[in-house]
Amino acid sequence: MPPEAVDGVDVGWEGARAANLANWDDRVPLHVEAYGLEAFTADPAHLSSVVRHDLPVLERHLDGGTLAGLDVCHLQCHIGTDTVSLARAGARVVGVDFSAPALAAAARLAAAIGIDARWVEGDVLEARALVDAALGEDRTFDVVYTSIGTIGWLSDLTAWARQIAALLAPGGVLYFRDGHPMLGTIDEDRDELVARYRYFSDGRALQWDDDATYVGDGRVEATRTYEWAHPVSEIVTALLEAGLAIEAMDEGRTLPWRFSERMVELPDGDFAWPGGEAEIVPCTLTIVARKSRTPSDSQ
Repeated sequence: MPPEAVDGVDVGWEGARAANLANWDDRVPLHVEAYGLEAFTADPAHLSSVVRHDLPVLERHLDGGTLAGLDVCHLQCHIGTDTVSLARAGARVVGVDFSAPALAAAARLAAAIGIDARWVEGDVLEARALVDAALGEDRTFDVVYTSIGTIGWLSDLTAWARQIAALLAPGGVLYFRDGHPMLGTIDEDRDELVARYRYFSDGRALQWDDDATYVGDGRVEATRTYEWAHPVSEIVTALLEAGLAIEAMDEGRTLPWRFSERMVELPDGDFAWPGGEAEIVPCTLTIVARKSRTPSDSQ
């Protein structure tokens, strides 16, 4: 491995969280410039590319087939582009993120386009308590939404899944989409598909030192980050053990960001592996899960 990537690092959650938070705080002004926020002000119907992809899938699992009028909690919302897109689809939205600068940027975006949203600062692994403190203990959600670039930053998926279950109202739906765990094993710098990083988790982190971010040309000062591998079995088991029922799973062939320079851009702005390689390595994992409508449903 190159010196910027060190696998098998034993790091405590608090230390890893602090490093990751400093990195994500540094990303905020770069992402405000690079995310194309002007499209939201120029076009009242504009949605982020992530939500444009997710919305038709999610709405197939909603009573009435629409997000309109539903309460949505968006976990790890960053600067809010997906959150305000969910609001434009008719939802009442709450965004949760651990970065205060990111939430400030999200609030500015929402205000600029007339979106009424609530923003809650803190760790996703404490989301239920954070929402209780900010909005009241009786606040539950029809949908918990978390999509693209989320669970790799978390060490404990059992705690993550329990937060989701606690936030959902009876019958509520989790929509999850992220980079596929298999994708995370691939060496993005090679001229062919080569697995380089661990697929299976053992509690240890992968430590990076990188001043680049995944969009734009800006550089961050806080370069060190920590990520964790989570195989599909771990993700599914965490959700099942939290009492959620899996309704759908999908392994996608495209990504909303260019994971590797070899990926080709598609007409809709997503990216895919070139040629037949698109059939070899999945790019995303989508899971839709539901909380039981009554206590007896889960027995």
